[in-house]
Amino acid sequence: MTEKTREQPDPKKTIVFLHPDLGIGGAERLVVDAAVSLQNRGHRVVIFTSHCDPQHCFDEARDGTLDVRVRGNTIVPPSILSRFSILCSILRQLHLILQVYLTSELANLKPDAFFVDQLSAGLPLLQFLYLDGRILFYCHFPDLLLAQGRGRWWKRAYRVPFDRWEQLSMSFADAVAVNSNFTKGVVSRTWPALARRKDLKVVYPCVDTKPKKKETDDKPLWRGKKFLLSINRFERKKDIALAVRAFAGLSADARKGVRLVVAGGYDPRVAENVGYHKELADLAEALGLRAMTAKTHVTALEVADDVEVLFLHSVPHLLKDALLGSARLLVYTPANEHFGIVPLEAMLAGVPVLAADTGGPTETVVDGVTGWLRSPERVDEWTKVMDKVLNELSAEDLAAMSRAGVARVRSNFGDTHMAKRLDDIVDQMLVEGRGRSSVRGGLSWWWPTAVLLAAAGFAVRFALWAWG
Repeated sequence: MTEKTREQPDPKKTIVFLHPDLGIGGAERLVVDAAVSLQNRGHRVVIFTSHCDPQHCFDEARDGTLDVRVRGNTIVPPSILSRFSILCSILRQLHLILQVYLTSELANLKPDAFFVDQLSAGLPLLQFLYLDGRILFYCHFPDLLLAQGRGRWWKRAYRVPFDRWEQLSMSFADAVAVNSNFTKGVVSRTWPALARRKDLKVVYPCVDTKPKKKETDDKPLWRGKKFLLSINRFERKKDIALAVRAFAGLSADARKGVRLVVAGGYDPRVAENVGYHKELADLAEALGLRAMTAKTHVTALEVADDVEVLFLHSVPHLLKDALLGSARLLVYTPANEHFGIVPLEAMLAGVPVLAADTGGPTETVVDGVTGWLRSPERVDEWTKVMDKVLNELSAEDLAAMSRAGVARVRSNFGDTHMAKRLDDIVDQMLVEGRGRSSVRGGLSWWWPTAVLLAAAGFAVRFALWAWG
């Protein structure tokens, strides 16, 4: 196959997305939003993924809005005895790429560009097999930093070849984008050589700012009871415990008639989701708060009035919209969050945001205007903001903050903004072509793949010895 030569990119393009697991999470929300927004600009979009559970994915991935195809999931499991997740993820990606190539799906689609995120390991193989398509890699955050410091020394040693491969394989992308200036700085410090060779492009995640069709009635949740809202996956790095502790710091009078609602992504297959939810429930009980967990929409709405902390598992979008439409405050607890889409959703709904003063929220939340930024080390400061929202601010002050939040999101973080930014990057890739030797040329395609396979074999042998 010969490389395309273009002077001007076609106005309508075919863009293929490759994503490991199209479940529910910030990365998946971004992928779905990017795909829908590009599709709305007239492009043909197809998403290939190794896993998409209709019971645990965003609506657009199951209702026909997007063309989602599950491939590369029949040989390698997601993990082996709950271990070797990174190795299995890489092998599943290679399987996916090979399957869509060998079955001629790629040839039939004739993609102009690929949007690949989370996992860069298969980029050399993808470029070799389909030289015509340009590759945009979207780096949510360096995976090696996400896995850093976990486990004993031999478990960290097991990660070394994969961490080395992450940087090398990412260099095979024609363009690299990141989700915030915070992440751009982290990537530049982690891989200075890559940052020098690639012009890292910031593409903010987005929210759909178009008016939504009314799908629920105006009946207030829990008969109009005041509540503070936390939306995040049940993962320890999200530090949801901070919200529980800050809420417990309110006086009994300040908490009277108020509830903390903790809603978020929960997958019973994921041990951390199950374990952390139990830790949070135990923490609420230890702090003297009456807590309850609701696993369905119906039970969530029938909670007793004296429940102070309500945990909700993987809420459907209608309930999520209702929660955002009625909450007094969004409490967004992760420190050094790469970006954070939930604060945007809250501001668009007119809800002020209390977030950590680190990472992505410092680029979205304007302290004192659309919400508050506070140190995650100062639980008492979070309690003070909660008390301020519940008992001190006037209706006029809250309304002004609500209007400011809506205006900020519409002006800076709408889906049309992200779609145009991505479209411009794809056009630039198509016009410029590959300025370096392709993997079929001076840099042979086979040696990086051989290195990867050798490293994978070494990692398995080493891990089996270490865990044996």
